[in-house]
Amino acid sequence: MTPKFLQMLELVLNETFSIPFWQSFAFKYLLLLAIFIFLLRRWSSYSNSSVPPSPPKLPIFGNLHQIGSLPHRSLQSLSQRYGPFMLLHFGSRPVLVISSAEAASQIFKTHDLIFSDRPKLIFFERITYNYRDLVSAPYGEYWRQLRSISVLNLLSVKRVRSFCAVREEETRLMISNILQSCSTISSSSTSSSTVLNISDIFMKLSNDIICRVAMGKRYGDLCADGGKTSFMQIAVELTDFFTRVNIGDYIPWLSWVTRLTGLDAELDDLVKRADAFLEIVLQEHIDKSDINGMKKNEDEKDFVDILLSVQKENTRGVSLDRVGIKSTILDMFVGGSDTTFTTLEWVMSELMKNPKAMKRLQNEVREIIGNKEDISEDDLVGMHYMKAVIKESFRLHPPFPLLIPRSSNKKVKIYGYNIEANTQVMVNAWAIGRDPKLYTNPEQFEPERFLNSPIDFKGNDFELIPFGSGRRGCPGMNFAMIVVEIVLANLVQKFDWLLPDGARVENLDMTETSGLTAHRKYPLKAIAKPYLPNLEELPHPL
Repeated sequence: MTPKFLQMLELVLNETFSIPFWQSFAFKYLLLLAIFIFLLRRWSSYSNSSVPPSPPKLPIFGNLHQIGSLPHRSLQSLSQRYGPFMLLHFGSRPVLVISSAEAASQIFKTHDLIFSDRPKLIFFERITYNYRDLVSAPYGEYWRQLRSISVLNLLSVKRVRSFCAVREEETRLMISNILQSCSTISSSSTSSSTVLNISDIFMKLSNDIICRVAMGKRYGDLCADGGKTSFMQIAVELTDFFTRVNIGDYIPWLSWVTRLTGLDAELDDLVKRADAFLEIVLQEHIDKSDINGMKKNEDEKDFVDILLSVQKENTRGVSLDRVGIKSTILDMFVGGSDTTFTTLEWVMSELMKNPKAMKRLQNEVREIIGNKEDISEDDLVGMHYMKAVIKESFRLHPPFPLLIPRSSNKKVKIYGYNIEANTQVMVNAWAIGRDPKLYTNPEQFEPERFLNSPIDFKGNDFELIPFGSGRRGCPGMNFAMIVVEIVLANLVQKFDWLLPDGARVENLDMTETSGLTAHRKYPLKAIAKPYLPNLEELPHPL
């Protein structure tokens, strides 16, 4: 302690205590001794407390300055220096970053209950009516009941199978639209062929399927804001908005900055537009139930009908009000459609970029289907290479590169490190899938690696966790997968695919965007040539 500090302390004590000098002198040094012991213990406690490796941080901002426009890549780079179990600070908030399968098992399996909460984020609070949805609701009875309702009535294996007719009908409609866009196939020239925006096709298909099974009819093109934007566009904005840093989440006293930058106004506008759409959907179902008296058979009810029944009967002991129903619908629409769309987009991109894999998959599908005109979901069982292709795409392009963040609900020790309560956890599924300790040639698209591998994506193998794992793992996995398989099988069986303008496959741009889900930065565009099995096989166009 410096002489200056001692002089200041002496002055304060002399001014404070009306006692003789010799008493104040003794008291002063007794107090100094107590302060010294207190600081020594604090320093000792700090030095002995074990925290995970962490890069240097800035005052106030912490490590926020080290996160670029593609957070999963920035975090992978940092983890290569500081390890797969790394602690960052986003402002005042501690953030644990997981970048290995072994570390992920600690979060999702060993300590799953402790990490079963979601962090409180302004975006989730505003868009989900104060955390009333399945994704962001705090872990507890409300969340358990909402998950049970969702899984039983929409996402269980039995219910997913019951939607087979919807999937097959929408897939046939997509194929029919592609065929109508195709030019004559008699010429080998592609100059007059129609260039298809495959990304848009997948987005519309995914939205139409989830709308029909969850809400009873197609709503993707509905405009609830005077014809300005469809809800399909709103869904894209919602997923993209998530990774725009709201400084108030991490430095609360700087929350006013978002008002100056316009971020608050943008979020307000997005919330209003989304709510207007949800009100239309909900009111339509309420009006129909009033007319029909809720006399539909269970198999005829869509998910919104089920939610309204739960609200009316209140037999499950969960208070499901209007905003709870709207937030749950939003989950199903955005989460269900966007995951499927993103997966299809990346699978098809990788196949276009890797002609040998495309040809092998086409041969498998065409051999199994034979002369059948339509592909049924029963035909998918024997398509082993297709399943390997999808797994390999998940490895390289998980729909949620950083999964959805979790939060610890109490202090825990992992690997000898102390993790405090309310620590946000980010699991970098993208980095895990490219870990050279787990996969040879991790940057290469090689579906063959999964042909004789027991690794699956259902949440038990932490080397491949595109849907997360544990209590808060994505319950819509079965729903998404069957859509991806039936659509992919039809596309490769019925068409050969070319890149437009004679582009070389190695030059196909695979840049991704930032967002809750990582889409292609540029839409996938291609030319479809109908496959005619009765003609002599021609060289593969790619």
